[in-house]
Amino acid sequence: MNPFLIIMLILLVVSGLGLIVFILLHSGKGTGISDMIASSVYSTQTGTSIVEKNLDRITIIFAVVFLLSLIVLMIIYPQGTIAK
Repeated sequence: MNPFLIIMLILLVVSGLGLIVFILLHSGKGTGISDMIASSVYSTQTGTSIVEKNLDRITIIFAVVFLLSLIVLMIIYPQGTIAK
């Protein structure tokens, strides 16, 4: 295996695991009636916090790296063929 393939596979795996972790770190957003009532009664802030914005940015970065590494691997090694 050549070094480029190893680097791309490592990027794919690390970004995939990071994507899973950071998606699971997001807080749930309720859409039911009880969640709307509870949020209007108990919440004084309607905006997202800095932590949530940074979490969104990190998740987007992991998603972009994952997709780019996947596309590069698909272009360079079509149909899963890896030369010896």
